Amino acid sequence: MGHDHNHAPGITATGKHRRRLIAVLAITMAVVLIQVAGAALSGSLALLADAGHMLSDAAGVFIALLAAWIASRPASDLRTYGYQRAEVLAALANALILVAIAVVIFTEAIRRIGAAPEVQTDIMLYAAILGAAANLVSLLILRGAQKESLNVRGAYLEVLGDLLGSMAVIAAAVVIMLTGFLAADTIASVLIAIMILPRAWHLLRDVVDVLLEAAPKGVEVQMIREHILSVAGVVAVHDIHIWTITSGVPVFSAHVVVEDGVLSARGADQVLDKLTTCLGSHFDTEHCTFQLEPASHSEHESHQHA
Repeated sequence: MGHDHNHAPGITATGKHRRRLIAVLAITMAVVLIQVAGAALSGSLALLADAGHMLSDAAGVFIALLAAWIASRPASDLRTYGYQRAEVLAALANALILVAIAVVIFTEAIRRIGAAPEVQTDIMLYAAILGAAANLVSLLILRGAQKESLNVRGAYLEVLGDLLGSMAVIAAAVVIMLTGFLAADTIASVLIAIMILPRAWHLLRDVVDVLLEAAPKGVEVQMIREHILSVAGVVAVHDIHIWTITSGVPVFSAHVVVEDGVLSARGADQVLDKLTTCLGSHFDTEHCTFQLEPASHSEHESHQHA
């Protein structure tokens, strides 16, 4: 017995911000092309590393957009929640891409230790400044949406890392220009690789929480239990489950023990309305399923298992 039976996918958290992601994708790809050309002309590994990092960001944003489209497909008897979890799988792919990029950058940087080639610092500097400016614009575009979606947050964190990477390239270019210390380019590459890994780890951890159906962040089951017990006619509650289908789509179910007299047609409907309103207003959980059980039935079950 429950009250919200609408399993239609609707618009996911990522889908709501599709235009932002498309804008960031266009900006990022334009800068990648410029930085790859700049790296080829200048011989800077750090600039190439920053371009590779931005390319991984572009891939992540593309995957997020593709997943948002897939997630909007309607539910079926075979997939009762539709394809909404495709967004979570996209975030997983995004995290793995970040790890791969970091490993490639780090490996190439190790190869250059002790044999740093000449670098054209003017081209390196101009391309890095352009990348930093583009990253700032992308951060402003994504800032308002990054708390609502794993994929948007993943893109936001990647762009933030890109900004730090561009700053490292700028610093390396300035050091080489002023001191001739060519190893600064290799050091900046290693720093970029190191910056990528923690962000990949945090994103991966959040994805694993969703796939393992952990309770959404900030939701305390004990507090939910107390709210349910405060509803008139409710005696007890057990088998509470709360998990996330995809970003912005939490789901809740519970067995609620009520007084026998409540289970008239009107009484049950009133209790369900109160429970659903409670969960929706206090915990932002609109998809709720409640199984109402009479107190006498629970007592009967407890005697059977005694």
